[in-house]
Amino acid sequence: MITISAFADEIGPDLKLQMDVCQSLGIRCIDVRAIDGVNVSRMKVSHVRDYSKQMQDRGFSVPCIGSPLGKIRLDEDFDAHLDMLKHTCDVAAAFGTANIRMFSFYAPRGGKIAEHRGEVMDRLAAMVRQAEAAGMVLYHENERDIYGDTPERVKDIFATIRSPHLKFLYDPGNLTVEGLAPYDDGWKKGLDQITEYLHIKDKLPGEAVFVPAGEGVAQFAEIFQDLKERNWSGYATLEPHMKAAGRYSGFSGPEMFVKAAEGFKRICDRAGVQYQ
Repeated sequence: MITISAFADEIGPDLKLQMDVCQSLGIRCIDVRAIDGVNVSRMKVSHVRDYSKQMQDRGFSVPCIGSPLGKIRLDEDFDAHLDMLKHTCDVAAAFGTANIRMFSFYAPRGGKIAEHRGEVMDRLAAMVRQAEAAGMVLYHENERDIYGDTPERVKDIFATIRSPHLKFLYDPGNLTVEGLAPYDDGWKKGLDQITEYLHIKDKLPGEAVFVPAGEGVAQFAEIFQDLKERNWSGYATLEPHMKAAGRYSGFSGPEMFVKAAEGFKRICDRAGVQYQ
């Protein structure tokens, strides 16, 4: 059973609008990334408690929060980043979740990230230790230009840092940006064995923004057929990026978000995957 969640800030900044659109689609989970234009890493905990109550009153839950942790260069202040992680753990707890999305760093200015493997692993290990102390789980997402951007380097991270407090969140759409086929070059090359969470967006080559799942080259049909065969269960979060796709956020608007949700449900229906 797939549980659909949403980066609902792609609908708009207002929490009520986010919930209204999600509710109209039968989606009752939101992976909070931003509300009122403020990312979770910068929210005041007092504000989070208010947001959380509003969501609970309408029957919404927060399975994971969408932080930008790990999206700094290796020559930037890591101690300050650990402070951000500590605060983000407090925010996650106030939202009622132990799960935090994160990344694996950009190269120093003028450098190449592949040449800094040791430093990446040291920093990730430090973040995992801090997450463990806080009772949190970090979900590493593959994304362009970070260390964990390709299947081989993602697998390297999880072979090196073995902890129940670090898990893999697979975004097939992001892998297409690397010029790779998400099923052939990623899923069947070992990412299927470590994927615990999914992000949903699709891509056409050469386009700046994304398309609904199944309308691009992210091979969702093949991935979801395999999910069906293995009776996989977990969260799949809509992150459509259909109007804007930036380094730290994306935007779709209400109408495009609805199209993205409908496209994803079609993928599930065709594969015979149940969802809620």
